[in-house]
Amino acid sequence: MTILRRAGLASALALPLLLSNTALARPMTPEDVARVRAAVSLAVSHDGTGIAYTTGSRPDVTAGEPDGSLRQQLFLADAPMQARAYLPEGVNAGQIAFSPDGSLITYLWAQGDEKRAVWGVPVNGGAPRKLAAVADANVSAYAISPDGATAYLLAGPAPDTAREAEAGKGFTAIVYEEEQRFNRLFAANLGASVDAAPREIAVPGHVDEMRLSPDGSFLVVKSAPTTLVDDNLMRRRPHIIDLASGDVRVVETTGKIEDLEIAPDGQTLSLIAGVDQHDPAATTLYMVDVATLALTPVNEGAAEAAMDAEWMADGRLAATVHVGAQSVLRFYDPRGTLLREVDTGGLIVTALEQGGNRLAVLADSPTHPQELFVYSGGGFDRWTEHNPWLAEITFGPQRTLTYTARDGQQIEGILIEPVGGIPFGGAPLILDVHGGPEAHETNGWQTGYGNPGQVAAGKGYAVFLPNYRGSTAYGVAFSMQHQGDYAGKEFDDLVDAKAALVDMGLVDANRVGITGGSYGGFASAWGATYYSAEFAAAVMFVGISNNISKFGTTDIPNEMYLVHERKWPWEEWDHLLERSPIYHVDKAETPILIMHGDADTRVSPTQSYELYRHIRTRKPETPVRLVLYPGEGHGNARAAARYDYNVRMMEWFDTYLMTGDRNAALPGPRPALQLGGDAAEGAGEAAE
Repeated sequence: MTILRRAGLASALALPLLLSNTALARPMTPEDVARVRAAVSLAVSHDGTGIAYTTGSRPDVTAGEPDGSLRQQLFLADAPMQARAYLPEGVNAGQIAFSPDGSLITYLWAQGDEKRAVWGVPVNGGAPRKLAAVADANVSAYAISPDGATAYLLAGPAPDTAREAEAGKGFTAIVYEEEQRFNRLFAANLGASVDAAPREIAVPGHVDEMRLSPDGSFLVVKSAPTTLVDDNLMRRRPHIIDLASGDVRVVETTGKIEDLEIAPDGQTLSLIAGVDQHDPAATTLYMVDVATLALTPVNEGAAEAAMDAEWMADGRLAATVHVGAQSVLRFYDPRGTLLREVDTGGLIVTALEQGGNRLAVLADSPTHPQELFVYSGGGFDRWTEHNPWLAEITFGPQRTLTYTARDGQQIEGILIEPVGGIPFGGAPLILDVHGGPEAHETNGWQTGYGNPGQVAAGKGYAVFLPNYRGSTAYGVAFSMQHQGDYAGKEFDDLVDAKAALVDMGLVDANRVGITGGSYGGFASAWGATYYSAEFAAAVMFVGISNNISKFGTTDIPNEMYLVHERKWPWEEWDHLLERSPIYHVDKAETPILIMHGDADTRVSPTQSYELYRHIRTRKPETPVRLVLYPGEGHGNARAAARYDYNVRMMEWFDTYLMTGDRNAALPGPRPALQLGGDAAEGAGEAAE
């Protein structure tokens, strides 16, 4: 197997821009979105001398590459703008780490038809080799003991040979939510050959994540009582497993949990979790005493959201915290006392890793997606630039903007102005509404396949991304303001955003559109029905149209009850119906493009069918189109589906929003796609 010792990236990153931005200036396009590459994971060696990271990208279908999903490529960074590709193309490296002695970069990969296993590639050169595996299942997570002798492997369930035999004879019936099979944990010996019979370790419930203590004496796993998504969200708890005795102790949290890390001395855990079962998101940082399991909140009640944490070698805890649309870096002592807060200089820091007190981070900004930076004590040094072609792009100015809702609540959002500035009379506006609603927008990179961002700015649109009621990063109380009020104050905030931007002279009141996915799709459907008079065009993605049938077809019914509506449907049938877009189709005059993955279990595609059918039947004069993506779930994963979505979204807004003509003819069912190679020739022949 050939090892790529030095890729073109290293020279490309070090090469100065030879042409002026003015000479190269051009707007961003959907084809650009299709080829964006970003840093997605990182690892630092224990002594801090090595930094590895992976980039994430999808095949560039616009250049003729075969369709596919996310692919990760491994790099070793030597210095700013100097990185070496460390594995051949086609090796999709996941969950990278350094071996305890720093001699290997380890990763998960499935070679050919084999199961996913733990591999390692020597830092100083040499061929990669398989280190540990479970013969009958994919490995989903791993940890290597400090002495390098043992690998702990989290693997999938054992094969059900009886079921496989039945399926081979055509008996493929599925018993919904009953046939659950849990992940397994193994300990494999590491040596010259792969341990063919790793030892299984008993674990409680369904384990999906794990951390090994620095001394190798215990594991902390996240476990839920079942494999159901609802339980994974609402009933997952940290469990501490003593590897010598097998004893298990539970950290009794009461809400959602996210990032969990173990201090160097093994005496404290850091945990980002919800304050209770009704907290919409895990945003509060806790210190957990390993001996007593007592939890001490660090930032409870603050108007912010803890995002990721990492213990430094000297015992300090580093944490990236989002305060509204911005981020800060903080350092705490093991008791949770704040030692220092660092201004990130406008970077949106999303992830942290350290080794030997050297801290590496992933961060984005308004003009670039996620890249690798290293914190130097005085600031952040940028180490990678994976999209040098962005120097060609003319960006619309981007900033935060705060407005006052009708009841006096202050709401923050991100405004992207059109390239060339705001025209007289105001710009056409696209409201880009995030999902959740337990999420938030940051003043960072805001362009993606479902986010019009700089593509829209290049066409003359303004884009506003509101952190409406229910959003995180403004405190738990703010994120709870939407509870028990589907489509109420939370969506009134969107109309109030429009009014504020119009009053500021930034927006043309007659040319305002709305888009979003999931809960943002719900908002888009609401905007096209109940609030149709306010919006000239809508693009709805994997959105909700009927709150009653949504409950019966989703995989998160308890989460909906506990952190959203706080009532069961049978307690308020009429209220739920009145807060459903289908109930207000009599007002629907807004042209709406509806898109959905046909394998979505979070929001059933029947939600899109319902809205489409109601509009077609009751308001046949209103332009409506339903597009389904085969095999896609709650968001498009494959490159072709993402590119197709982006092109359709912008075509819809160009047809109905830019012109302000709600009566324009429907665009053709097949958009103009830029495809390379044989695909382009086939598309041309089909068009003829």
